[in-house]
Amino acid sequence: MRTAELSRKTRETDVKVRLNLDGTGIVKISTGIGFFDHMLTALGVHAGFDLEIQVEGDLQVDCHHTIEDTGIVLGQAVAKALGDAPVARYGSAFVPMDEALGFVALDISKRPFLVFDCPFSADRIGEMDTQMVEEFFRAFAYQAGITLHARLEYGKNDHHKAEALFKALAHSLKAAVAPLAGKTVLSTKGVL
Repeated sequence: MRTAELSRKTRETDVKVRLNLDGTGIVKISTGIGFFDHMLTALGVHAGFDLEIQVEGDLQVDCHHTIEDTGIVLGQAVAKALGDAPVARYGSAFVPMDEALGFVALDISKRPFLVFDCPFSADRIGEMDTQMVEEFFRAFAYQAGITLHARLEYGKNDHHKAEALFKALAHSLKAAVAPLAGKTVLSTKGVL
């Protein structure tokens, strides 16, 4: 069972995540930020993960702590669920969302890195600051041990841009976490 259940409580947030990498896309999300809930739902459904996320954060300050801490705990949950079992390791996807086209390529390498090239034109989408899309991707990638490249190819509507990126992340993850036949790690070194 490639599952994980983690929580993290600080003075700013209380985050609980339950994850099954081999699920069927059953998702239950509550962060207090409607647009972020929408993006996390898209991530779980499109990756085919069963995903429950419950967050209580200091939204009276802003959305930063809630979104970043969710990325931290979700990244840790992915790393825990994967363990050391061999997986396909690489994944990439172009995902269109109306006029926007997002691209994500990733490597489950245990060498976290983020390249993020996704300009937004507005400061916010609903109650979510657009700059927090990058912060979520960074927190997630670094805690999951993933090298992650995200790029917006083009687009005008910020909602569509963000959704294309989250769905591209989902499809890339789905490919990369696929179990690898045999008992070897996909690496010329023999280890990650």
